[in-house]
Amino acid sequence: MSFANNAVKYPVSIEAKDVMITFNQKMLFCADRLSFSQGDVIYLQGDNGSGKSTLMKLLAGLLSPTKGQIESHGFLPTPWWRTQSLLGKAVYLHQHPYLFEGSVKYNLTYALAQRSLSSEQRKKRISQAIHMSQLTDLLNHHASDLSGGERQRLAIARAWIAQPKLLMLDEPISNMDKHSQSLVLAMINQLKQDGTGLLISSHQTCGLTALCHQYWHIKQHTIHTSMHVPTVEEVHQANTTELHYGTTN
Repeated sequence: MSFANNAVKYPVSIEAKDVMITFNQKMLFCADRLSFSQGDVIYLQGDNGSGKSTLMKLLAGLLSPTKGQIESHGFLPTPWWRTQSLLGKAVYLHQHPYLFEGSVKYNLTYALAQRSLSSEQRKKRISQAIHMSQLTDLLNHHASDLSGGERQRLAIARAWIAQPKLLMLDEPISNMDKHSQSLVLAMINQLKQDGTGLLISSHQTCGLTALCHQYWHIKQHTIHTSMHVPTVEEVHQANTTELHYGTTN
C-alpha cells in the first residue's frame, strides 16, 4: 500500500481551538479554529515578527499556547511516558535546519533507523532521496561543511525518507541559489503527491506557494484562513496600491 493511499484511508490532523499566544503580556496572535490535515497544502504568510515560526512550533508541540487547546486526531496512542502528546506528530523544519553530527550519508540513513523496512527497501528509499536532492558527490562530506542550500536539501531529503504525515516548512527556499530551489521544489512536490500534509511559510509567492490550495495569513494579530491562494500578480498589485496610498498621504 502506498503512502498516498494511507493518507486517504488513515488521515491524521492537528486542530487548534480558540488559541492565543502572548509574549511579555502582549498578544502575538489568536485564532478561533485551525485545522492541519494530511492532504492539506497550506501557504502561511505574515510580516516578520508576526508569529509564523511560533505558530508552526505550537502545532509541532514545541510550544504551548497561552490560551486554548491543540489536539491531534488519527495518530497512534501516545506512549504513557511522553508528557507532550503532540511531539513528533507534525514535523517542523526550520529554515536553518538542525543536522546530526557526521556525514551526509549518516544523516540520511539515520532517518530510517526507527522504521520497520527491509534492507532492500531502505537502500531504495535512500537512493531515491540522494538522486532527488543531488547529494551523490557530497555523501562523505561532514554535514557542517555544507552550504546553506545543500543543508536545506539534505534536511528535506531526510524528511522525505522518513515520510512524515504532517510537515511544516519554515521559509524552505530562502537565501538559496536557483539550482537548489528547483531541487527543493521537486522534493516538496513529491511529498505533496505522496499525501503528506504541508504547511509552508514564505515571504513571497513563488513556485513553492503555487503548490498550495489553502492560505493562512497572520495579519493584525489574527490568523485569517482562506481557500484562495494569492498569485504573484495579486501580491504585486496589492503592494503597488499600498505604496501609492503611502506616498500620496
